[in-house]
Amino acid sequence: MLAQLRPAIVMIVLFTALTGLAYPLAITGVAQLAFSTQANGGVIERNGKIVGSSLIGQSFASDRYFHGRPSATSAPDPTDSTKTVDAPYNAANSSGSNLGPTSQKLIDRVNSAIETEFAVGRIDVVAADAVTASGSGLDPHISPQFALAQVPAVARAGGLNESRVRALVEEHTEQRFIGLIGEPRVNVLELNLALDALRPEIISSRRHN
Repeated sequence: MLAQLRPAIVMIVLFTALTGLAYPLAITGVAQLAFSTQANGGVIERNGKIVGSSLIGQSFASDRYFHGRPSATSAPDPTDSTKTVDAPYNAANSSGSNLGPTSQKLIDRVNSAIETEFAVGRIDVVAADAVTASGSGLDPHISPQFALAQVPAVARAGGLNESRVRALVEEHTEQRFIGLIGEPRVNVLELNLALDALRPEIISSRRHN
C-alpha cells in the first residue's frame, strides 16, 4: 500500500510546489521586471496622492475636462440586492452592455447621447466612441477624433487657448504599437492631468503680461 501511495504523494507535493508556488512567483517576478507599471495597476500619483490609473477609465463631469467614452458597468442596487444600478467605470464589475447592433435600446441610447452632446455644445462631430461603451466598460482611452471634437468646449470652459489645448491632445496621442497593432488613442486621465498642469502656466503668463 505504502509503495503505491508514495509516488502519488510525491507527485502531489512536487506539482503543488511547481504550479502553486514556483510558477506564480516566476510570473510575478517577470511581470515586475518587464511590465512593472501594468503589474502594479498603472497607478498615477500627483503630490503624493493617488489620482487614478492609466489602465482604468474614470468619469469626468466638469466641462473643463475631457470626457471618456460611456461606460455600461453596473453595481448592486443598495436598496434591492436583486437589481443593479448604473455605475460607470466600476472596476469590480467589468462588462459591456451586451446590446446587439439591432437592439432598439442601443439605438435609443446612442441617439439620446448624440442629442445630449450636441445640446450642450460639447462636440460638433460625433466619433463612434463618444456615444458607445467599450466591451470592458473600463476603457481609459478615447480616439483622437473624439478628443479633438471636445477641444473647443474644453478650451472655452477653462478659459484656455484653443490651439494650445489642441496641441496638448496631439502630444498625448499614442500611436499604433510598432505601427501595426491597435489604433491611435488618447489616455483621458493623463490628458486631463496635463490640462491641469497647463492652467498654472496660463495664469503665470497673464500675470507677467
